[in-house]
Amino acid sequence: MSDYGHDLLFGSFITPSASGAQQAVELAVTSDRSGLDLVTFQDHPYQASFLDTSTLLAYVAARTENVHISANVTSLPLRPPAVLARAAASLDILSGGRFELGIGAGAFWEGIAAMGGRSLTAAQGVEALREAITVIRDLWDTDTRGGVRHHGQYYQVNGAKRGPRPAHDIAVWVGAYKPRMLALTGSVGDGWLPSMEYLPRGAESLPEMNARIDEAAEGTGRSPSDVRRLMNFMNVQFSPASGGLLNGPAEAWAEQIAALALEHGLSAFIIGGDDRATIERFGAEVAPAARDMVARERGR
Repeated sequence: MSDYGHDLLFGSFITPSASGAQQAVELAVTSDRSGLDLVTFQDHPYQASFLDTSTLLAYVAARTENVHISANVTSLPLRPPAVLARAAASLDILSGGRFELGIGAGAFWEGIAAMGGRSLTAAQGVEALREAITVIRDLWDTDTRGGVRHHGQYYQVNGAKRGPRPAHDIAVWVGAYKPRMLALTGSVGDGWLPSMEYLPRGAESLPEMNARIDEAAEGTGRSPSDVRRLMNFMNVQFSPASGGLLNGPAEAWAEQIAALALEHGLSAFIIGGDDRATIERFGAEVAPAARDMVARERGR
């Protein structure tokens, strides 16, 4: 069992469809009004049918009041890290401290290359992401004197001025599945943000993948609890009878979420589906019930 003790968060994963732009925004507003903690959007700049995620996040920030917002996850190869750092800090300031940075090493390399980005191997992508996270945090660090200088294999920064300072400590959540990426998450990430449907064996993969993150965290002098464990659930449905993970009545959803929190350390549950009624019920029924269950067990 691995309960890392984090407070539970609940969120939505909304498709940034250009043809359904207003629906995407309204689902974000619904998430906010339903009491969810997070609104997230996938980031695929090479997908012509999608809105630009960074632009959408800024628009959604202006339309919402309490919910935190994030890409799920930012495609690093098409977002230069120093520029991304300033954009993230700017949106965090404008939103009153409601931006978090979900980030990934990149995928769909042909699409990235078609947009003018460079194509990397999986191993190169991991090291480029490690460099990028260093650059981003250095730009946010306005307490250190002097400009940011980074002379890496993938990124060069030559005396860039630091700032602006984010309104709060922006979390860096890494989308990771393979061993090297899991190790990177444990050594430098604030959170792990995969999708349940993409885990090799579903929830059965969690002990092994958590262990890789934990080992890397401890190897760099960190605590495993320094890394929040988030999870996307794309195939969800409320139904009268339980038909699997997050497929059944609200009570079953809450019980499954509590078990994942207490047994595997998951603490942020983000649902897809683009359905207003599901989002509302998730916030009104599932989130409070799951929080109560976890609080009771932790209190024993």
